[in-house]
Amino acid sequence: MRKQTLTPSGPTIVAQAPCRADLAGGTIDLWPLYLFHPGALTLNFAVNILTTCRVTPLKGTGIHLHSLDTNKEQSFENFEELRTQNKFRLPISARLLQFFAPKEGVLVETDSESPAGAGISGSSALMIATTAALARFTNRHLTLEQMRVIAQNVEAQIIEVPTGCQDYYPALYGGVSAIHLNADGIYREAIPIFPEEIESRFVLAYTGAPRKSGINNWEVFKAHVNGDRRVFKNFERIAEIAHSMHQALVASDWEGVGRLLREEWKFRRSNAPGITTPLIDKLITVAGRHGGKAAKVCGAGGGGCVIFLVEKGAASRVATAIGDAGARVLPLQVARDGLRLPPV
Repeated sequence: MRKQTLTPSGPTIVAQAPCRADLAGGTIDLWPLYLFHPGALTLNFAVNILTTCRVTPLKGTGIHLHSLDTNKEQSFENFEELRTQNKFRLPISARLLQFFAPKEGVLVETDSESPAGAGISGSSALMIATTAALARFTNRHLTLEQMRVIAQNVEAQIIEVPTGCQDYYPALYGGVSAIHLNADGIYREAIPIFPEEIESRFVLAYTGAPRKSGINNWEVFKAHVNGDRRVFKNFERIAEIAHSMHQALVASDWEGVGRLLREEWKFRRSNAPGITTPLIDKLITVAGRHGGKAAKVCGAGGGGCVIFLVEKGAASRVATAIGDAGARVLPLQVARDGLRLPPV
């Protein structure tokens, strides 16, 4: 359609949600994998790398989408034009608009501080921010768990493979989380750790190689449901490691956390080819020479971010060393809060 003159007809709704770094139990949060490993859980913490969605009502019927971080735009004459399409330049905004079905013109602007394909759940955090903003815009009164279900299901429609649930909880709640994956439902437990402890002991770095989580996760998912005994046993061990790490985190047993993080990475990288890369292996080796105790990729692997557990006091030394080795070190601050949405 032609470039529209965008005239607001009301106040802008702004929602923000943080990304996350995962520590243990990833991929097992894909339904129904966790049902085959009773008592499964995943561990992660929210990082203050934010995603933002701004929703502004417009005069007329036009719908305009704009991603500030990718500099992409797409416009529609009205909701009916958007509703009948299935390929979009900005699928997160478009698919969620299809779900919420606004009855007036709207401008949806999104932004993300996460590098593309970083493996720190930037897309899932943005799904939460956009879900919350559009729910407010369309007067849908949703619980946080209802937002999680909508965001997870719509993201599965976008990437066309199963999505795990863990990524949405840091975006909703912030802090350090254990996500329990039970047959009677999923629930989040806040782990009582001082955020400063996490911040002094971890370094987060981007390898500069974007990855697509759906690809690696889907290969592992297929191997598991097809009865691959090696993959099944690996997940059994990953589930056990997550339980032990949960206990170690609660007890502030950082030696135990490091040992378990190394073991988790060993099993995870054997699940499928491509989960690690030469650069990731190099960074982990370099970190180990400067005070790094353990490391693993964030998300599904194949690139993106790596999280490093370091000796207390060694964070800046490790950050410098891995930066010199080709990584881009990202600021690591635990997000104390999750979803931020102004009160009604």
